[in-house]
Amino acid sequence: MSESATHAAIETVARNSYGRLIAFLAARSGDVAGAEDALGDAFVAALERWPVDGTPQKPEAWLLHAARNRLIDAARRNQIRQHSEKFLQQLAEEAQTVAATHQYFPDERLKLLFVCAHPAIDAAARTPLMLQTVPGVDAERIASAFLVSPAAMAQRLVRAKNKIRDAAIPFCLPDPPEWDERIFFVLDAIYSAYTAGWESVIEVSSTPHALAGDAIAVGRTLVQLMPAEPEAHGLLALMLHCEARRAARYTRNGEFVPLDQQDTARWSRPMIDEAENHLLSAAAFKRMGRYQLEAAIQSVHASRAVSGCINWQEIVLLYEGLVQIAPGIGSLVGRAVALAQAGKPAAGFAALEDIPSSRVANYQPYWAARGHLLQLLKQKDEAQKAFTRAASLTDDPALREYLFKRSAGRI
Repeated sequence: MSESATHAAIETVARNSYGRLIAFLAARSGDVAGAEDALGDAFVAALERWPVDGTPQKPEAWLLHAARNRLIDAARRNQIRQHSEKFLQQLAEEAQTVAATHQYFPDERLKLLFVCAHPAIDAAARTPLMLQTVPGVDAERIASAFLVSPAAMAQRLVRAKNKIRDAAIPFCLPDPPEWDERIFFVLDAIYSAYTAGWESVIEVSSTPHALAGDAIAVGRTLVQLMPAEPEAHGLLALMLHCEARRAARYTRNGEFVPLDQQDTARWSRPMIDEAENHLLSAAAFKRMGRYQLEAAIQSVHASRAVSGCINWQEIVLLYEGLVQIAPGIGSLVGRAVALAQAGKPAAGFAALEDIPSSRVANYQPYWAARGHLLQLLKQKDEAQKAFTRAASLTDDPALREYLFKRSAGRI
């Protein structure tokens, strides 16, 4: 096999199986960092051996075998404790069994996600840890998206992995009520990673844009591993609906376009269809939750591609349910805008006024919504102040320019 073909084969395995390989190794050794080092060495060995010997029939099993040998060697060099030796012996036996009898090895990624969400892990490290261990996002890219230095992010991740190893956090699915606590942290972490990659980004090749794709990949993994969790379906549907409209957020000249004015021909129909299928799957369980409601709101917006209009009354009803379940600042502002768009601008503005000022001081969508509603109420001077405030709170130059135009009454 040529060297280029070997590299292509290894890249395919890394892309499709990295998270499963890390989870399998870490679940048995209790050491995420050690699993990453061992798998890295295994990939290096593959680059050396596969061009000579040919790509193995079961490449994942070959990598597992090589990685477990390196884990065992490292354990012996470090004179690891006896009970850890037992874990590694188990790993050796299971890796051998996988190579001998199974085409695929057990998928432990869900356990790994729950380990990353363990209360003992620093909250600031949980989302980055999920992104690095499951889809294999590198620390530098995560650091860029979360606005910290690569060195600081690397230290944060190292501390988290050391905590998992030293505290012997078990790789197992928790029982209720810990299950409920951690599954919603996993969902929130994935969504926060997506929004970090969604906001204020135009360039498709940018690091944050790539992070949004990584978050969707983790969301798909979660649905695959938890097909009976409606909120996992809801979260994936929400992200897909948003991602479907990415190309329409800006004109080809780079000007910002608000959602209700976007060219629906530029929306991705396959992503919308996938999102709708996940919403239907979620509805079958008859357990409504935050992400299902947020996805349903985006679904109503998506229907404009067919009907040519937006059913704001339906959106109001969905927001009423959302603020009961999750009265976050975003849902409160969204409800106020929906009321105004449904023909009740005074009621919408009153809803905005009811939000405590301490929660909205630096929340850009609030000030943009306030400007819009004040314009509807013909309060031009106050609307101008609100739009100017909103413009000062965004890093997106296209959005800033749009808000300044609104402030000047040119839109």
